[in-house]
Amino acid sequence: MDRCDECLFVYSTLDDGEVPQRLHDLAGRYPAALHGAPDPRRRPAPEVWSPLEYACHVRDVFRVQGERLALALRVDEPEFPPMGRDELVVSERYNMQDPEVVLADLATAAHGFAARFAALGATELARTGVYPWPRREARTLRWLGRHTVHEAQHHLLDIRRATGGRTAGGA
Repeated sequence: MDRCDECLFVYSTLDDGEVPQRLHDLAGRYPAALHGAPDPRRRPAPEVWSPLEYACHVRDVFRVQGERLALALRVDEPEFPPMGRDELVVSERYNMQDPEVVLADLATAAHGFAARFAALGATELARTGVYPWPRREARTLRWLGRHTVHEAQHHLLDIRRATGGRTAGGA
């Protein structure tokens, strides 16, 4: 996955040094997106997450990617376990969580991952781990950073679509 046809994100156009700032910027757009949703807990269709569920997912993506980054710095080519995204929506009761707490935790997790990524040098960025999605494949930490930016950007689009484009934080 090097390009997303839905949100038009192209991995190769993002320089390593831009990743931390993009993560900070994207995290800063989630409050407007979530507050702009008339009902952040409403799913537009049974199989489509609510804006709050997307925000919870992105918070957890930042956390999991931080754990994966740390693991890849300790272990040569580790296996990154799947995060269980669909299971977490149910087991963590995403739609029952407090939106303000979710937004605060999302910002904290984004800034933490951004700081860890910013500290990486060329050697660390080239380290790899076996990423489980969309297909099992060895990926560099450089790709991990870019993919994390993509996740945050893409899910802002998902929130906008879930609210019929009525959010202030559109992608």
